[in-house]
Amino acid sequence: MTVTDPETPAGWVPESSDNSVNGVTGVDDAEEDMPLSLRLSIADTLTLGNATCGFMAVYFTTTGILIPHLTGSDESGMARHSAATAVILMLCAAVFDLFDGLVARKLRSSPMGAELDNLSDLISFGLAPAYFVLVYGMVADDAHQRVAAVGAIVVLLAVVLRLARFSCVTLRDGVFQGMPSPFGALTVVSIVLLELPFVATLLAIIGTAWLMVSRVEYPKPRGPLAVAMLAWIVAAMGLLAAWAFDAPGGQLLLQTGCALQLVLGAVIPLFATARRVNNFRDNRREARAAQLP
Repeated sequence: MTVTDPETPAGWVPESSDNSVNGVTGVDDAEEDMPLSLRLSIADTLTLGNATCGFMAVYFTTTGILIPHLTGSDESGMARHSAATAVILMLCAAVFDLFDGLVARKLRSSPMGAELDNLSDLISFGLAPAYFVLVYGMVADDAHQRVAAVGAIVVLLAVVLRLARFSCVTLRDGVFQGMPSPFGALTVVSIVLLELPFVATLLAIIGTAWLMVSRVEYPKPRGPLAVAMLAWIVAAMGLLAAWAFDAPGGQLLLQTGCALQLVLGAVIPLFATARRVNNFRDNRREARAAQLP
């Protein structure tokens, strides 16, 4: 359908600019005519880096862990390096996810920024950790493949539901409802790397998935909390590298880091719940005091 400006004389055709050839405008005009929804901002580029890291984590989990297991390869070092690389890539995705929000608040975000963020998070913090759990169920000696597949599906669906709810529910500024998907993904892979008995591993994974869809409030990583989160991610990368290259004490360091991740995942909901209970009690006391003559 063609729409004609009523103030434009009929038959009038604009003259071609100097940077056009045969009526085809140049690059500058094409960029000016491009809809705002198709222009990527700096924050969007970081978000795409998040998605790329998630996809590459799946790639290294497949080529370095699953395929050697299926082909009967005895190169355990290769599996260790690939597992560490996959988890480091998820950590890198968390860094991208942290900075794309900061950049979007400081600069600008394109109209499709929120959609890109949700889709990238689904790859890096939904598909990648769920696939990691699935492969764990196939290669671990005491694991049950089909039960592990159920656990992987639970993780994936929890992230899908959490991201969908995040797009629909408006909360007070500064908090998330439910464990953030990057934190949940790192907790899931930490549970797997701890090499606990299969039943304990599965229960911990399902508990993490429940926290992601719960109503427990988690603080958003801003200011000092964002710096602390970045420092923790860098430290986790160092622990994974030490473990991958079989450094002295690397196994113990990795298990300590994974255990701390699980402790954080359990302690934050307890503090949040205790805070809500205290706020509820304070509100009731204030209401009773207001009713007194």
